Amino acid sequence: MALYAIGDTHLSLSVNKPMDVFGGNWEGYVEKLAQGFCSLSSQDTVVICGDISWGMSLQEAREDFAFLDSLPGQKILLKGNHDYWWGTAAKMKGFFAENGFTTLQLLHNNCYPYGPYALCGTRGWFYEEEQNGHNAKVFQRELIRLEASLKAAGDREKLCFLHYPPCYQGYTCPEILALLEQYGVRRCYYGHLHGGSHRLAIEGNYGPVEYHLVSADYLGFQPQIICE
Repeated sequence: MALYAIGDTHLSLSVNKPMDVFGGNWEGYVEKLAQGFCSLSSQDTVVICGDISWGMSLQEAREDFAFLDSLPGQKILLKGNHDYWWGTAAKMKGFFAENGFTTLQLLHNNCYPYGPYALCGTRGWFYEEEQNGHNAKVFQRELIRLEASLKAAGDREKLCFLHYPPCYQGYTCPEILALLEQYGVRRCYYGHLHGGSHRLAIEGNYGPVEYHLVSADYLGFQPQIICE
């Protein structure tokens, strides 16, 4: 039994928005994802750090969920900025149950125990989102969701998963960094950065927290092992 993370699968099996159009290592990415998961077992767990499907609704994303459900391991999903299909937890869980998707769970205002660890997280925030009006309210909700997740972990060692990077070269989100430090998070995994932005990623310690980029194209579409 092992724990893995990967982000930004950007599946589009039933909508016309394949990432293959970007060329490079995105060519044949669905097959690469299937191959990347093939070494996992049904007892493993994979946290998928957002931007999961290009579907605009749960129904449009159904084939993408079916693909993920068919891969080995349990998958814990958190929201990315392009997951427009995301609704209430009750609606999403109901949809998964109705369609027989038994390996998909949600990381949303909660946490999951994993041995001595607690798996915590939320979408997070990014500098490209202006903090005024509606966006300021969304940002505050993200902070509330992250703190709720970290609080739910109790005394377990906390592993944090975000979609947006809370820091990278030339940028920090002080409010999120403060929460990670306040709750004693030691490791944080994030996605969102692609292509040339990979060079801006922080890999390793920034302050007391160790950070890792897990965007699928950065990892070569192979989930990154966290612990066994």
